[in-house]
Amino acid sequence: MAIVVRLDRVMADRKISLKDLAEEVGVTNVNLSKLKTGKAAAVRFSTLEAICKVLKCQPGDILEYEED
Repeated sequence: MAIVVRLDRVMADRKISLKDLAEEVGVTNVNLSKLKTGKAAAVRFSTLEAICKVLKCQPGDILEYEED
């Protein structure tokens, strides 16, 4: 996959748990876990916006493009 999710790194930097982030963003632990592990097929812009707001980061901090 060329898009790499770095949510775990940003969460660790901010010292926030998956459970706490899911509650603040308003998504389930399962859905956030899928995104965190790179198993999500898509992410809504509204969810990405909420994650960035809570973590005080930019989308590029969470999502990276890597050539195969």
